[in-house]
Amino acid sequence: MPSAELLSRVHRKSLLNKVVDNPKDLVNIFKNGMYLGWSGFTGVGYPKITPVLLADHVEQNNLQGKLKFNLFVGASTGAETENRWAKLDMIDRRYPHQVGKDIQKGINEGRIRFADQHLSMFPQNLVYGFYTKDRLKSEKYVKKHPDQNIDIIKEEEKLVVSPYQDHYPEEEKDSFSKYYFKRGKQLGSLDVTIIEATEIMEDGSIVLGASVGATPELIQIADKVIIEVNTKLPSFYGLHDVLPPSPDPPFRLPYLLTRVDDRIGSPTLSIDTDKVVAIVESTRPDNTTANTEEDETTIQIARNLIEFLRQEIHSRRIPKNLHPLQSGIGNIANSIIGELSRAPELQNVQVYTEVLQDTFLDFFDGGKLDFASATSVRFSPQGFEKFYQNWDQYAKHIMLRPQIISNSPEIIRRLGVIAMNTPVEIDIYGHANSTCVNGSRMLNGLGGSGDFLRNAKISIMHTPSARPSKTDPTGISCIVPFCSHIDHTEHDVDVYVTEQGVADLRGLSPRERVKEIIENCAHPDYKPILREYYRLSEKHCQQKRTLHEPHMLNVLFKMHLNLEKNGTMKIDNWD
Repeated sequence: MPSAELLSRVHRKSLLNKVVDNPKDLVNIFKNGMYLGWSGFTGVGYPKITPVLLADHVEQNNLQGKLKFNLFVGASTGAETENRWAKLDMIDRRYPHQVGKDIQKGINEGRIRFADQHLSMFPQNLVYGFYTKDRLKSEKYVKKHPDQNIDIIKEEEKLVVSPYQDHYPEEEKDSFSKYYFKRGKQLGSLDVTIIEATEIMEDGSIVLGASVGATPELIQIADKVIIEVNTKLPSFYGLHDVLPPSPDPPFRLPYLLTRVDDRIGSPTLSIDTDKVVAIVESTRPDNTTANTEEDETTIQIARNLIEFLRQEIHSRRIPKNLHPLQSGIGNIANSIIGELSRAPELQNVQVYTEVLQDTFLDFFDGGKLDFASATSVRFSPQGFEKFYQNWDQYAKHIMLRPQIISNSPEIIRRLGVIAMNTPVEIDIYGHANSTCVNGSRMLNGLGGSGDFLRNAKISIMHTPSARPSKTDPTGISCIVPFCSHIDHTEHDVDVYVTEQGVADLRGLSPRERVKEIIENCAHPDYKPILREYYRLSEKHCQQKRTLHEPHMLNVLFKMHLNLEKNGTMKIDNWD
């Protein structure tokens, strides 16, 4: 029997017959090789019951490596789900972003086929069928879905009704509807999408939880949907601004969002309730962790960045309340938002970002932050407790949108966002690596940093100038001659900030950038090493008349190689 709390959350009574008394019965739905979608983004709003039961089933029946899935999520989920799945060898493919030691281990050992992607592009590429295109060639798949085989698709009398049809002239509506219908049938689909909701409305639409992410698109292309209604959490009704997935080009329309607090969609996500095969009650909170404490380095990085913003205000390149801010996740990002919340001159600030962390609550508490738009609220356990206790105070200042909108290049550019993100390393010409240590070892993925850095009015990356290795407190220089992997080119980033200072690269040629980066941002232990590399490179390239970006290819990665061999990037010479 459904609990009283679940009954109070499911207002469409016809769906109550889909409530599963024993969620373990759902295990039989899942077969090896299936394509699965989960809701969730940065470890919140993800399903917490069904994935754990599947992991239990694999562990109890020694099915490690025998029951594997292709997993699609807007970003990362909780450690008890995807990280445990990775440890049990349950993941074949994973897109487009992940977090966890075991899943990283699986990727870097070659057991998990992972590809990262700009988070604004992932949902649309999913709907385009880019991730399921090979599946359509499978004989097994064609037999299961004969109407989705491109070669035998036929027009049907009943055309799909799209919310976008009314935007087109009468003479175009028929062709639009046919096109929209055919595209949906041609693309292939996910076998099952599992989502977390906090309420189901009378019209069958759902109220999501602490994230939106790619949930609209994951539901759109799913054959079956399992809804986990989380009664441990309050209903998040009113916090979301959700649009249905956009039609494909050439029928796509602009997002009519010109202010951070514009509402352009609905507080609930409409779904096809015929797809729903099960409703499960969940009573587990989002499994987040405490934030890393600020230290002297992160605080100094934050102060340097804020001083740069003050100079921009003084130079009248940005207004006194800044432009809308985007901030990545992590301890440096938390320090920056914390310092901004304490800056006495800042008022009426707005945020247009992916993820809200704990220090944004302090920003609100100080009366300095007017409004924040994101796709998830990823607080620590203490932060969530504070958020829920003061729901009425915070909820009216926050809006959660699908990641295709929160990370939309169109909107980021229109609003003039100031983007701030953390790299793994940068090089002396201004390229940045956000994903692969020493060029090969994947960390988490690109995330949304590229969406924002390529389109922001001011693109900022912040990093310590050096990090410890196992044997040397400053054994890893975060500034190198050339990045071992490049996610963001010299054309994408305007400003670099370390605890040493600020390198403003706007308007500078590549050779001018070198001095700015080395002298203002490099750690003192590495400044002489980097200066000498550039001096020798300049001499070498002058003879060949290749002075635009001087390099010595034979020793380009000598610092990285020395780290692998000797545990430090400090080298004696460039011979």
